[in-house]
Amino acid sequence: MSNSDKREVWQRGPVEGIPALLQPVAHALLQAREEVGELMIDFPEAQLWQKPAGVASVGFHLQHLSGVLDRLFTYAKGELLSEEQLQYLLQEGKGTDLTVQSLLENFNTQVDKSLQQLSSIHEQTLTEYRGVGRSQLPSTVIGLLVHSAEHTMRHVGQLQVTSRIVKAAV
Repeated sequence: MSNSDKREVWQRGPVEGIPALLQPVAHALLQAREEVGELMIDFPEAQLWQKPAGVASVGFHLQHLSGVLDRLFTYAKGELLSEEQLQYLLQEGKGTDLTVQSLLENFNTQVDKSLQQLSSIHEQTLTEYRGVGRSQLPSTVIGLLVHSAEHTMRHVGQLQVTSRIVKAAV
């Protein structure tokens, strides 16, 4: 289905190639991509790093959306973060040389990578243990994937509010 379909992604039916138990994760990620894309239409570049009332900037949310998906999906594979991923984490919110377009492209690419990974996961592995971070906090494959969807949508909500406040102040 196309983005012109006004129904939410979950109402459009299964995402091809994604296991049944992972459909809600795919739906949330695709919904996030659509909403973020719409929110950023004509967003003023000069306002990307503004922090109204001290809240996180639109730029931070866009960076974080990509970074958190990358990190959580890495943990879901049973891997530790690379040095590059750790450096990206340290730079979230500090990328003042980045543009709305480059941040959107990065997020869209990360959603595509996440969907590709979802398509290769066997449902039998969903309850397998996965350690998170240096402390190896306990989780499971499905726990990490569901959290990635939930966390993404949480930041999309924050991005909606912040972007509207910033646009209204211009």
